[in-house]
Amino acid sequence: MRREFTYGPFRSRRLGLSLGINILPQHIVCTYNCVYCELGNKAKESVVSPEYEVVLPVTPQFRKELISHSKSFPTLESMSFSGYYGEPTLNKYLPQFFEVAYQVRESKSWSTKKPLLTLFTNSSTLHKRKVRKTVKKFDLILAKLDCATEEDFRRTNQPHMQVPSIKEIISSLAQLKTEMNHNNQLAIQCLIYQSNRKEFKSNNNQRNIELLAEAIKTINPDIVQLYSIARIPAHYYVYAIDEKRKQEIVRIFKSIVDNESVKICYY
Repeated sequence: MRREFTYGPFRSRRLGLSLGINILPQHIVCTYNCVYCELGNKAKESVVSPEYEVVLPVTPQFRKELISHSKSFPTLESMSFSGYYGEPTLNKYLPQFFEVAYQVRESKSWSTKKPLLTLFTNSSTLHKRKVRKTVKKFDLILAKLDCATEEDFRRTNQPHMQVPSIKEIISSLAQLKTEMNHNNQLAIQCLIYQSNRKEFKSNNNQRNIELLAEAIKTINPDIVQLYSIARIPAHYYVYAIDEKRKQEIVRIFKSIVDNESVKICYY
């Protein structure tokens, strides 16, 4: 069967057997140009404002693909809307895509429990109420937050000039959490990396790590996932932190967050 919107399913460490859903086919657009991005350094026109909208409506093909996969893989654990080519919340028809996925999920019989409807987002559009209105419906939201200082944010994620400040992004994440159904979960994903250039300070610095922990405490997510670079990054001078450092950061997070209901882990 021809595929336009889906890929996989694949085995995910965090989500189990997961079907990838890309609602930005043929569009490489993101509000960030992260130094560690596995897609490489983006062209200037691919880095867009949070106000930018991809106008790609739901087509019958999307439903067909989901139905086909649900029949072939009755043990699916997640249907994951991800930023395979960019930021999925930039598609103005995200609400309609969610609704179709929900309908297909609810209409099928599954070998075990129903797969989670999952969304990966870089958090840059969550200041908009209309975006949060749809995002909060997902069973699991995996939201990026690599930095808690404006300097680290601008250097690491290289956002479009119209992306809100990191302070506003943190506030938007906290607002989203308060608006979510108690059965749905928010996971904060923090990618920490190292740099081998003295003139380029990585986000692996004590001030950023401690302020990230304070931000997590404010947001009060269900889960925190700490990880590092796993694929070839956009810039050669950034690389992964080691397991020992991940463990150290987790200890710092747990100490400052001081909330056993927030699950903090690393990958």
